[in-house]
Amino acid sequence: MTHTASLFDDLAPAAAQASSATALSVQPPAQAPLSAAARAFNLQLTRIDKLKSQLQALATLEQAHRLALHQSVTPLQKRHSLAMREMTLYLEERLGGKALTTGQRESAQQILCGLARTLAQEGDAEMAALHDRHNPQTLAELARGRADELRAQLEEALGGSLGAEHDGASADEVLRAGMERLRRSVEDEQARRREAAEKRKTKKKPSAAQAAAQAQMDDAETSLRKLFRQLASALHPDREPDAQARLAKTALMSEANAAYERKDLVTLMQIQQRAALADPLAAAQMGDDKLAALTRLLKQQVADLERERAGRNDQLAVEFDVPPGFGVTPKTLQMVLQEQVFELEGALTVMQHDLERVKSDAGLKRWLTEQRNETKRLQREQANSGFFF
Repeated sequence: MTHTASLFDDLAPAAAQASSATALSVQPPAQAPLSAAARAFNLQLTRIDKLKSQLQALATLEQAHRLALHQSVTPLQKRHSLAMREMTLYLEERLGGKALTTGQRESAQQILCGLARTLAQEGDAEMAALHDRHNPQTLAELARGRADELRAQLEEALGGSLGAEHDGASADEVLRAGMERLRRSVEDEQARRREAAEKRKTKKKPSAAQAAAQAQMDDAETSLRKLFRQLASALHPDREPDAQARLAKTALMSEANAAYERKDLVTLMQIQQRAALADPLAAAQMGDDKLAALTRLLKQQVADLERERAGRNDQLAVEFDVPPGFGVTPKTLQMVLQEQVFELEGALTVMQHDLERVKSDAGLKRWLTEQRNETKRLQREQANSGFFF
């Protein structure tokens, strides 16, 4: 038998607020080493602490990077948008004159519409109206065309219609509907495979190892349920006459409900400690069989935290434009930030230089010719490489 100051021991109120999972570790008995079961139990607690620390580090890194973006990137974006706006309004003014040739007017109009479309996507209503005055298709018509094209591609890939309820939906709404349909399709296929696997299992007699593993899991879930019921009985807010204590119990009970829902043994044990609910008359010892059973629950929690960490890392990588193959680390985010600042400073410098060049008729005509030639060059390169605008 090994001793643990976690699940059944009496805890004084001064020991409340267990700060880590390892505070729940099994302690070695006097003059004796820990058993293998106790070491395995403690190992999972250490892994849980490490994963939670990594998730907290990601959250801290996210906040720091958002602040850095706000301080370094946002001002440059605003200045660049203002320069784009100035160029758009200037081109519209020059389109009203007679100095430009037909080809130059076409180039100026195309550039104007491209700039106005970008600014309209940033929420500039005046630029949206300006775009629609000069483009054969309005922004609404362009959006509708993109949504219809995306819907056709998704329906072809999914092998079925997205349904009439998505008629008239935006491209983003169509994409979400398509991804939801794909998610459901994957889940249905996984459910069919699980069902088939379960049917195959029922035809086979479980091995001794499988039967023992299932017995351990049943034992662990029984202990989890017992612990939750103890907390629910002791923390029920309706049984507390004091208003302030009732609020505290309500918060703890809400936390316990959420922890039980996700089978979070560590949080339930910590709540038990924080509420000083351990029974001094209960058994203060757990055998290796009990520890092995609870370790199975901890392993599940470790797996859940690993999935959460991977998902959060992927989400932030997409949001912050982290290159594929790079993790979300301070060094990587600093690199991305420096590249964004460098690109924005370069784009702003070019735009400001162009604004100076187009102030004269000769400069405007040369600039429009250069832009037209550059567009043709890019189109040729795209066509030769098999890609199209």
